[in-house]
Amino acid sequence: MPGTKPPARIFVHGHLGAGGKCALPPAQARHVARALRLRPGDAVTLFNGDGNEYGAEIERIGKDAATLNVTGGRAVDREAPFAVTLAQAVSSGERMDYTVQKAVELGVAGIQPLVSARNVVRLREERAVKRLAHWQAVVIAACEQCGRNRVPPVEPPLEFHAWLALTAKAQDGAAKLLLSPRAADSLHRLARPAAGVILLAGPEGGLAPEEERAAEQTGFHPVRLGPRVLRTETAAVAALAALQALWGDF
Repeated sequence: MPGTKPPARIFVHGHLGAGGKCALPPAQARHVARALRLRPGDAVTLFNGDGNEYGAEIERIGKDAATLNVTGGRAVDREAPFAVTLAQAVSSGERMDYTVQKAVELGVAGIQPLVSARNVVRLREERAVKRLAHWQAVVIAACEQCGRNRVPPVEPPLEFHAWLALTAKAQDGAAKLLLSPRAADSLHRLARPAAGVILLAGPEGGLAPEEERAAEQTGFHPVRLGPRVLRTETAAVAALAALQALWGDF
C-alpha cells in the first residue's frame, strides 16, 4: 500500500540463496532487534555484495542471535554507469567518515586513502588497520541505506608518492582529475571519459605544491569547483555529484 516503509536492508557475509537460512552474528542481531526493532515474521532485504538482493523473513530473534529464512533473490543494478575511484588524502575523524559515506551514496567504485604531506591525521600501522576496518563498515552501512548491492572496497592507506608511482604504471585508460582551487579548468569543460575517472582530493590543508606538481607530471589534470575554496569533506562529494550530473545517472 502507498506509504508503506520498505523492508530494512541488511548486509551479510557469505553465500545467500533462495530456500536457505541466514544466521546473523551477535552485534548485527542486537542491531536488528534493538535499533531496527524487528520481530519474527518481519520481512527484510539481504545482500552480500554479489550484485543481487534477497528477500528474507525473520524466523527467530534473541538477545544475541537471529535466524532468517531466505525467500528469493534477484539481480538489481544500482551502480553508476562509469567507474570513479576516489583517492582521498585522509582527513580527521568524522570528516573522513562523511566523505566515505557520501562517496558511496554517489556511486563511487572504490576509495583509496592517502597519506600526504599536510595530513593532520598520522596513521601508524596498528591504527591504520583499525581505521580501514572502520571505513569499510561505513561503506557497508551506506550501501544498506542507499540500495547498492555491490560494496566498494576501501584500500589500505598509501603514502602519496608511492600511490602516484602505482598510478603511473596503470594502463586502464581512466581519466585522472586533480581537485585544485588554483586550476584553470572546470569539470564542465572536459569531455566525458571513456574508461572511468580517478579523482584525487587533498586533506584539510590541501596538497603541498610539490605534490600537485608530481600529480600533474603523472598525468593528473587539475580542475576546480567554482571560485570558492571547499573544505576537504565537501570537495570530493561536490565533485562526485558534478560528475554524476555531467556524465552519470543523475
